[in-house]
Amino acid sequence: MNTGLRAWALACVAALACVAGCARHSEAQGGTVVRFWAMGYEGEVVAQLLPEFERTHPGIKVRLQQQPWTAAHEKLLTAFAGNALPDVVPLGNTWIPEFAALGALEPLDARLKATPAVDVADYFEGAWDSGVIDGRTYAVPWYVETRVPYYRRDLLAKAGVTAPPKDWTTWRASMVALKRAAGADKYAVLLPLNEFEPLLNLAVQQPEPLLRDGGRFGNFRSASYKRTLAFYKSLFDEDLAPRVDNTRISNVWDEFGKGYFSYYISGPWNIAEFRKRLPPALADDWMTMPLPGPDGPGASIAGGTSFVIFKSARNKDAAWQLIAWLSEPAQQVRIHALTGDLPPRRSPWQTPALANDPYARAFRDQLERAVPAPKVPEWERIATEIRLVGEQVANDKMSVDVAAAEMDRRADAILEKRRWMLDHHTLPGAAP
Repeated sequence: MNTGLRAWALACVAALACVAGCARHSEAQGGTVVRFWAMGYEGEVVAQLLPEFERTHPGIKVRLQQQPWTAAHEKLLTAFAGNALPDVVPLGNTWIPEFAALGALEPLDARLKATPAVDVADYFEGAWDSGVIDGRTYAVPWYVETRVPYYRRDLLAKAGVTAPPKDWTTWRASMVALKRAAGADKYAVLLPLNEFEPLLNLAVQQPEPLLRDGGRFGNFRSASYKRTLAFYKSLFDEDLAPRVDNTRISNVWDEFGKGYFSYYISGPWNIAEFRKRLPPALADDWMTMPLPGPDGPGASIAGGTSFVIFKSARNKDAAWQLIAWLSEPAQQVRIHALTGDLPPRRSPWQTPALANDPYARAFRDQLERAVPAPKVPEWERIATEIRLVGEQVANDKMSVDVAAAEMDRRADAILEKRRWMLDHHTLPGAAP
């Protein structure tokens, strides 16, 4: 290399070193930096709250990176492989077991004991339990969701149904009455065949778990799951539910307003959608209700996201301060006001915006009976198979017994690697 070129290269290296040094100095001057990834619309909204956190926590700066949900899982796994994870992330609840199995999550039990403001007893049990794996707490719920039926109370009244049903027997009877009143071209309930959630929420109402032997095998041939499948299948066999998926419904809200169906199991986001999309004349004609169970009010799945701190986090103490602040009831109320997301703690539900919302009351009731999904990393793959086999059942291409056996076969194949790892003690929680 000639002398002039060498001198130019050395100058470039020195300049880059100066830039990096200045950046580090600037970061140090600005205080501890918490690297925070947040997904979806909540990632946009939480940016509005962070200036207040930084004002009340001098010396801590939050570097927020917004991620789309569609790419978040892959980006997190790539960051884990490259040792480039952020400090804190609100993980989807069904992702927590996967990252715990990878050894990527920091246990939070000691920090919880030292932080009385994060009051475990104030949280809905199912939402909190989503972040507890093998007796250790890895996550703190940020927002929670579950599913309940939206229903047309004017159409129920016309069909002679005087009160929302509370168990499967009265629910089916109300559907029969609705169908009789609606006629051949309309239905009592919409159970989209491209969604696993309606069938899953019915299944978790049963006493027997969906997986057995510590999540090693499927438990779909149990009497409980067969009872669920039989109820689900009967709704299609009796023409109470159309054999369609959402892609064949031009507009769910419009069809609900037209009376194409009278029950629709969905999440809290649709409160705002139905308010906005239904005509004013129907404002008093729809409502939400808790999900009926086999013998009384039923359980449901506790979805949503929960904060985790990664083991590789550079600033765990500051990351915990951010989690604790965003977990305060006041911040949960603000998030609800901005997004409609439901608080996972009970105390925020006492505020007028939630306590006086008639459509939210059913969700408040339902959250007391919400339960986490099975805590295995493979769960989302198994849930996909529940949908595919459930579609075969709804279309009368599989009997209940055949479908139950097929679900066990598919689940057992998916769980094969988990069994091997547990048997060879290579997963957290495996016996030594």
